[in-house]
Amino acid sequence: MAAIDTQDSPQHRYGDCVTDTLLDPLRSCALEIGEAIKGHRGRGLSGQRATQYHLDLAADEVALRVLGGAGFRVISEESGVTGSGSMSVVIDPIDGSTNCDRGVPFFSTSLAVMSGEELVAALVMNQATGTIYEAEKGSGARRDGSPIAPSGQFDIANSIVGSSGYPTHDLGWSQNRSLGAASLEICLVADGALDVYGVAQHSGLNIWDYLGGLLIAREAGAVAADYHGDELETSENVLRHPVFAATSQLLSFILQAGPI
Repeated sequence: MAAIDTQDSPQHRYGDCVTDTLLDPLRSCALEIGEAIKGHRGRGLSGQRATQYHLDLAADEVALRVLGGAGFRVISEESGVTGSGSMSVVIDPIDGSTNCDRGVPFFSTSLAVMSGEELVAALVMNQATGTIYEAEKGSGARRDGSPIAPSGQFDIANSIVGSSGYPTHDLGWSQNRSLGAASLEICLVADGALDVYGVAQHSGLNIWDYLGGLLIAREAGAVAADYHGDELETSENVLRHPVFAATSQLLSFILQAGPI
């Protein structure tokens, strides 16, 4: 990756990539994807793979060009692994593809940068609104440039809970939401709009679904763990069963109660 020529910000080296901030190429990628999909919404499924839309292919084409051109190895939901090197970007070009294609205004691009097995930067852009959540490890999390923090809620009875998949039982929460874009729902825990987000029974999330949100949530001050005790911070193509919560009390309650 070519370094940005500026005298005001220090450069960082991550493996093969040198830049003022790892977030710059992620922003460029998300913004270009937003433009690319405009002509593909409403075209339906691509026919190439189950649940894959024409807009997914258009978004992935942009991702491979922009991120590959910046020197990253790319791990994409749509095209698998492309390129090589010590720095990888795990990307869901469009998280919430059905929402996007049908006109439901809740869908995103999720990008997470891995240096080996270390999660070092992330960006999630709500493509319906332009809102950007972002974080670099050790630097806090931001929404459109402003710092964010979780709600601080610790009582499940007062909690708004988001879920991936339809909950099979009620753990006593106040309200439930299932919005259809995991990366954005995790960011809603990071900024206090949701108190908990987890996977329902018989469900799971791939790394491109949650890694971007994972770093943003952690840097905001939320907590996360896997129901089965598996490591969440990984670049392996595996299913995980994460739960994200505003506080350690809520996280402990959900983990002990089991998947929702």
